[in-house]
Amino acid sequence: MNGKVIVITGASGALGKVVAEAARARGAKLAEIDHAASSVPPAPDRLVIGGIDLSDAAQASQAIETTAAHFGRLDALINIAGAFAFETVADGDPRTWQRLHAINVMTALNASRAAIPHLVNSGAGRIVNIGAMGALQAGAGMGPYAASKAGVHRLTEAMAAELKGKVTVNAVMPSTIDTPANRRDMPQADFTKWVTGDELASVILFLASEAASAVTGALIPVNGRV
Repeated sequence: MNGKVIVITGASGALGKVVAEAARARGAKLAEIDHAASSVPPAPDRLVIGGIDLSDAAQASQAIETTAAHFGRLDALINIAGAFAFETVADGDPRTWQRLHAINVMTALNASRAAIPHLVNSGAGRIVNIGAMGALQAGAGMGPYAASKAGVHRLTEAMAAELKGKVTVNAVMPSTIDTPANRRDMPQADFTKWVTGDELASVILFLASEAASAVTGALIPVNGRV
């Protein structure tokens, strides 16, 4: 991935930081886009764009165009921006469904739409989305999250079909990711069975690499040791 220009959304989150570090170690140039504000100055191999609401199409387009202008091209987009909520249908708030759809689906859609022309021009463009194993069969309290991640799965498949031969589009489907927040929320769980950020980053960056040129439309389970 040496010299490739990769955009990572949700770059300041637990998974985003791990993927960014792994991509940087492989020689990639990074644009790190996040909702959180940032004061990191731009550099030849790194552009940090904070304060962006990717659920807004105009803001997503602005961030992608800023990236393209800075680096001169765009080779891969990794859509990590997302959110989780646990609510039952009967007792939950309908606004949670709207919020998770906006953060999980619309951020990926808006960033991808803005990036597509640049990825096509790359000649080896890649889009990698973050789905979820929990979206394959939702359990109690998982309705809003599972529905939004199922939307990411279908978005991935649609874009893969539309961009076949031009840009590959795939998604990883992790089970529970070993993060500080998940350990805090589930203190009685067996953390050794969870997928680590490094393990997930390896799969994501493979899909973003030239080695994955023959893979598109795939929803890849990354289950850890469950």
